[in-house]
Amino acid sequence: MSEATPGGRPAGHGHGQGSEELPSIDVSERGAPRDGQPQTMDRRLFMQLLVFQCEEAAGLGTVRDFAVTLRRAIQAKGVGAVVYADVNDPWGLGLLTWSEDPGAFVEVVHPAAIETIGPPRKLRPDMTMLGRTYSSGYEQDLEYWLLRRPAETAANPAWPWAVWYPLRRSGAFSKLEPREQGSIMREHGTIGKAYGAKDLAHDIRLACHGLDARDNEFVIGLVGKELHPLSHIVQSMRKTRQTSEFISQMGPFFVGRVLG
Repeated sequence: MSEATPGGRPAGHGHGQGSEELPSIDVSERGAPRDGQPQTMDRRLFMQLLVFQCEEAAGLGTVRDFAVTLRRAIQAKGVGAVVYADVNDPWGLGLLTWSEDPGAFVEVVHPAAIETIGPPRKLRPDMTMLGRTYSSGYEQDLEYWLLRRPAETAANPAWPWAVWYPLRRSGAFSKLEPREQGSIMREHGTIGKAYGAKDLAHDIRLACHGLDARDNEFVIGLVGKELHPLSHIVQSMRKTRQTSEFISQMGPFFVGRVLG
């Protein structure tokens, strides 16, 4: 007896006359042509933000002590890490880590967090964010955009302030013609470039389709040397067509400053 596929047809019977042709699947990232050659890459960086509430306990040190010890333990295993003080919680920590291998979050980051922070901790799962870098097809240096730029941006000591949040666009955006989508995205991107050119705010953009507990599609990180411009760019983006018409959900927002 032959096995049945989820669609109810026997396995191995998809090549007969009248069978439907399966679509071609390509999961590679693509950038702008370089020296006349297309840029493609099947590598990407995964980034995760975990937020803890850490009560101080005798013999365990301060929240700052937790931060420094935790960051060193994770980096010693070859995983990138930044630890934030949660601006809205005196006992709060935000742990941002990144790796090309998402298994590192389970095999390295989680054990280090459990061992370092210890019992007086509480994970805030509503603030957990997980995403992957992605390309838009216009990147001049695809490898830099996907692998190096996000890590360099997050770890830059000149930009200690950070605002992280997830978002989801409405289905109506997906139904727009590609040209109209491009126009909407350019308006958004032009504002972001203007803040970056003045060293006011720098962004990290991650896709989180199927990775977010609340079905968000993107995770946005804004970092900079001061907090006010990060708030200001969010305010400025509210006027764009993308945000005002096609964003159905934003937040929660995590606001942090690098510790250690």
